[in-house]
Amino acid sequence: MDLRFNEEEQAFRAEVRSFVQTALPADIKSKVLAHQRLERDDYVRWHRILYERGWGAPAWPVSFGGTGWSPLQRMIFEVESFRAGAPRLLPFGLSMIGPVLIKFASPEMQARFLPRIPPVLDFWCQGYSEPGAGSDLASLKTRAVRQGDCYVVNGQKTWTTMGHHADWMFCLVRTDPQVKAQEGISLLLIDMKSPGITVRPIVTLDGGREVNEVWLEDVEVPAENLVGEENQGWTYAKYLLGHERTGIAGIGHCHRELHLLKQLAARTPCKGGTMLEEPRMRDKIARIEMEVMALEMLLLRVAVQDGGKGPGPEASILKIRGSEIQQDLAMLQMELAGPHAWPFDPQWLQAGQAPAIDAPDWAAPSTATYLDLRKTSIFGGATEVQKNIIAKMILGF
Repeated sequence: MDLRFNEEEQAFRAEVRSFVQTALPADIKSKVLAHQRLERDDYVRWHRILYERGWGAPAWPVSFGGTGWSPLQRMIFEVESFRAGAPRLLPFGLSMIGPVLIKFASPEMQARFLPRIPPVLDFWCQGYSEPGAGSDLASLKTRAVRQGDCYVVNGQKTWTTMGHHADWMFCLVRTDPQVKAQEGISLLLIDMKSPGITVRPIVTLDGGREVNEVWLEDVEVPAENLVGEENQGWTYAKYLLGHERTGIAGIGHCHRELHLLKQLAARTPCKGGTMLEEPRMRDKIARIEMEVMALEMLLLRVAVQDGGKGPGPEASILKIRGSEIQQDLAMLQMELAGPHAWPFDPQWLQAGQAPAIDAPDWAAPSTATYLDLRKTSIFGGATEVQKNIIAKMILGF
């Protein structure tokens, strides 16, 4: 029995655990636990299973089709889902543009877009970063000029995760170049099928193609797709980034990878025993387990203190620590793989492809996973930027 939970919370955890273990498709579970790449359909299928159960939007208010769960219930759901091998819920709709629309959009825009997010009738992507505006997002140059009943958008976005799958993009654009940088930005919802949009993949360190460059050339966007008020996009962007950074903490991911790390160490031989008994590895695992527990407590404290205002600067702490822990877990798994981690085998990342190297199945993707997770300390705002936010907004420097 877990003494942190009362009887009601334990019952909820048992309900989530039972449902996920029963409803999660075996092929999706196999891919996730083997660190293989997922397709768009894998995400959509799992979302729709949850939607049919009434769990399609765990963090949304009941009035908008959400569960109305408490912060602890949401964390229990995430941890149990991840440990069972479920894919992460797509953040772009559920935990990024969704909360922004709930707080800032008109009732008409809410009615148009929000019901389509939980069942993934619309697949979303994020149009924030640009080649010259990543960490310094306020310097973005993508321009939107109002012409009658539409905006004409020109510019380029980069690092657009899953942009090749997306139906819609929430996009920061400059609508007034004459004022202070942060004061001339607006947030538009752009149909990715619009004429003038070109999406090209960026091949990442692990050989993946999930991030993209997006060009917008004379793209016409109906004025009704403006979120909130013109030139108030920086306010909406900051609110969205708070939710994104909280999600990047990845507490469910951390729990799953810690559990997997222990299993792998217990079956990796070392000097007549296992790596789980090897003193240095045992100490490393114990240390990172304590860090996961501390991250969990911090996440709950931030969520409980939210009070409906949305994540504040504390989200930057979550983002930094969550990123570092995820990277450390991947590094320890690669360390367990030892020399088997050196021959990087991208074929294994595609389901159904046997490793081309003589190594345990779990060792084959360890290098790719490590390389892929290096990005967590960059996206959502680089670690250096998060430290500046903490210094200014929390410590008052």
